[in-house]
Formats: sequence, structure tokens, C-alpha cells
Amino acid sequence: MNNDSQQSSGRIQLDDPLKDGRQSDTALKVWRGTARLLRQFDFACLSEVTLASARRADLLAIGPKHELWIVEVKSSVADFRADNKWPDYRQHCDRLYFATHPDVPLDIFPEEAGLIVSDGFGAEILRNAPEHKLSAATRKAVTLRFARHAAHRLHNLADPDGMQLFDQF
Repeated sequence: MNNDSQQSSGRIQLDDPLKDGRQSDTALKVWRGTARLLRQFDFACLSEVTLASARRADLLAIGPKHELWIVEVKSSVADFRADNKWPDYRQHCDRLYFATHPDVPLDIFPEEAGLIVSDGFGAEILRNAPEHKLSAATRKAVTLRFARHAAHRLHNLADPDGMQLFDQF
């Protein structure tokens, strides 16, 4: 499959596994700075993880104490207003955050979620997210989903030809 058809299908491209054709350059910068911040807190994160509810989290992160955070990246006011799915993400994480960049007015983001501001090189948590602990069964299911997504993506990088046979992630 060539790059043009990969971009139009919305599939993750192996030459750039962080870009799946839907994110703007601004969103990718917010993602990068946020991922770096999470890494400083010893979280491992994956982008574009499909959850059991069929929703797709922009970032799913797992921390050193098995805590699960979802971060929704919003690159503009229009991007935020177009997305009313965010309350559904709570059932899949212990904390829910929005991440944006400094040019987006911060007062549009609801108090029920945490807030991260990223400049593409780093990020800062401006408001901690309220904690809503997952049940043990849900935590196990989300953690397994995280692990399987990560393993499939690593396999796709190591065996690009195999991805055509098993096009799931």
C-alpha cells in the first residue's frame, strides 16, 4: 500500500508511527509535549488507543502504580467544541485530562477534567484531574488493551509486511 492510500485510509504509517493522518501539526506538537511530561512522571503512553466502548483515546497512559490516565488533545476551540465524547472516557481511566497549547483559551475546558498546556517541547499540568478510581476488573481490561496495542504496534514496526495481513492497529 502506498503512502497516499495509507493517508486517505487514516491508517498509521510506518514511516511515522505517531501520525495517522487525522492530526494537525499543532495537535502533534501538543501530543509530543504532553507525552514528554508524562514520561517525566514515569508514565508510558500510547496514542490513538481504541477503548472497549469503541471510542479512541488520544493518549492512554499507565503510571508506575498502575494508574491509568486518558489525555484528550485539543488543538483549537473548534476541535474542543466538535468533541462531546469526552465524558465517556471516564469509565476507562482513573484521571481524565485535556491537553492544549497556549493559544487556546483555557476557560473553555471543563473543571471536571484536568488541564495540561504543551508547547511541543514540554508541558505543564495547570489543573490536576479529579481521581475516580477504576474497579479492578476494568483496570485489568484497560491495561491488557494497552499492552496488546503496544505489542501490535511494535510488531508492525518490526514486520511491516505482516501489517497488511493483520491490519488492526
